[in-house]
Amino acid sequence: MEQNLQRVQKGDLKASVHRMEIDRIRYVLSSFLRSRLHKIEKYFPHVLKKEKARAEGDPSYLSPEEFAFAKEYLANTETYLKSVALRHMPPNLQAVDLAKSVPEPSLDSFVFLRVKERQENILVEPETDDQREYAVDMEEGSQHLMRYRTIAPLVASGAVQLI
Repeated sequence: MEQNLQRVQKGDLKASVHRMEIDRIRYVLSSFLRSRLHKIEKYFPHVLKKEKARAEGDPSYLSPEEFAFAKEYLANTETYLKSVALRHMPPNLQAVDLAKSVPEPSLDSFVFLRVKERQENILVEPETDDQREYAVDMEEGSQHLMRYRTIAPLVASGAVQLI
């Protein structure tokens, strides 16, 4: 896209529209990456635990850079806690389990999703007794708002996509 801009004349309207589109794409990508880093910072012990627990052949949820960031964030947080607070506490209180002190992500929060492959009889509320009434069929290309816990296996298999 940058190369296309160099070929266009300076006063051309196409150049300004093209530049705005490039700026918009940069903004969307930056916003997406900021959001991912914020979630990694917020839930870092759980993210690292899940990443380390995955099988060798399974795809990673994090890019190599995000994984390195999470490990470095964990190391920096532990160092900071030890140097600022824990060294001033009695020896029996100097150990902190970050996995217990950092809240886990809520799997019961609602997410928007787009169906990539037709799905039948998806239980919307699997905890209920009368499960027959709460099963839905999802057509390919349709969009839904559902609890993440309900559709987590479908996200992992690639049958649905979060939007």
